[in-house]
Amino acid sequence: MPEVVFEVDQSKSMRDQAVPGHNRWHPDVPVATMVRPGSEFRVECREWTDAQIGNNDSANDVRDVDLSRAHMLSGPIGVEGAEPGDLLVVDILDLGACQPPQEYGDAPGQGWGYTGIFARTNGGGFLTDYFPDSAKAIWDFHGQVATSRHLPGVRYTGITHPGLFGTAPSADLLARWNRREQALIDREPDRVPPLALPPLRESSLGGQATGSLADQIAAEGARTVPARENGGNHDIKNFTRGSRVYYPVHVEGAKLSGGDLHFSQGDGEITFCGAIEMGGYIDFGVDLIKGGMETYGVSTNPIFMPGNVEPRYSEFLTFIGISVDHDTDTNEYLDATLAYKRACLNAVEYLKKFGYTGEQAYLLLGSAPIEGRVSGVVDIPNACCSLYLPTAIFDFDIRPSASGPTAADRGMSAVTS
Repeated sequence: MPEVVFEVDQSKSMRDQAVPGHNRWHPDVPVATMVRPGSEFRVECREWTDAQIGNNDSANDVRDVDLSRAHMLSGPIGVEGAEPGDLLVVDILDLGACQPPQEYGDAPGQGWGYTGIFARTNGGGFLTDYFPDSAKAIWDFHGQVATSRHLPGVRYTGITHPGLFGTAPSADLLARWNRREQALIDREPDRVPPLALPPLRESSLGGQATGSLADQIAAEGARTVPARENGGNHDIKNFTRGSRVYYPVHVEGAKLSGGDLHFSQGDGEITFCGAIEMGGYIDFGVDLIKGGMETYGVSTNPIFMPGNVEPRYSEFLTFIGISVDHDTDTNEYLDATLAYKRACLNAVEYLKKFGYTGEQAYLLLGSAPIEGRVSGVVDIPNACCSLYLPTAIFDFDIRPSASGPTAADRGMSAVTS
């Protein structure tokens, strides 16, 4: 096992760890530890909400989750010799749920995980206009396979991956983020959910920073919700074992941080908390390409090579969406977001015919290893997107047939009271 350079006690909040992590992006979050190029090491991670969600049959915890505390990130890990303009080469060697002696317990990742539909008024999701209330599914881990008492009839192998890793922004880059995201918010300041999240002092955690530095991080630090130029919350399901990522370096030491581990996820993570969320560990190897940003034209976002580890599903039932709002019969011009939304809604309606509730279908599409694809963006006026649902994850036949769907009582997800 590689050396553990960032340890997490899953019985404690990230704030109470021997070396706390952080939940804001800022160039001055103090380095937690240093590593050398060419080294391999392990980072332990807390579940992204700091374990606010419980293994139970109520979605009240999802409804009431305090998102000002998210995401709880492990790090920053400083890399010796890293300078602005370099590329930080990061290999994902291994990752998984919590290891002995912490393999079982009350925190997500200790033998279980969850998928949540977040309330429209507290986070929302891709289909929040159709599913405005919170719901939840608990998943039990069986090696590489997950099952849920809230989604009977489903069993699948996950593509375990980190939802979020990135390098620290420079002061200039951070200021640009805050300026442009505030301008976006100002377009529709009363929108629910909001168009973006500005810096927020409440619940800010700046690692080992104290005093005036902690106050500065709280006042200026960018929220960790979106992906940005430094990497961040990409939620790419194929970012798994064997992947190699080339991160832009914006500050001395690079300051690599991350977390938000997922046992599994569908493309788009559509419920907002659509993956199977967990804490756990991730093993890295790191190296540097000096001056790599200019050499390879990496001026905005990271580039990466997917790993070769993924479930072997060969048959899919595919749902198609186009850029037409069928609720109002309104055509939009090459709107791929709307097209993918319609593909998701078509899949939800189909799965309801087999006895699942809409919430169960939505939770399934967020967490299962579905493939989401932009299929066409040139044939005016309609963009076309498609959603590939693996048929083998069900213990019954979901393909259309003359005999009709196999409808059954399939229970329900955890809901609010």
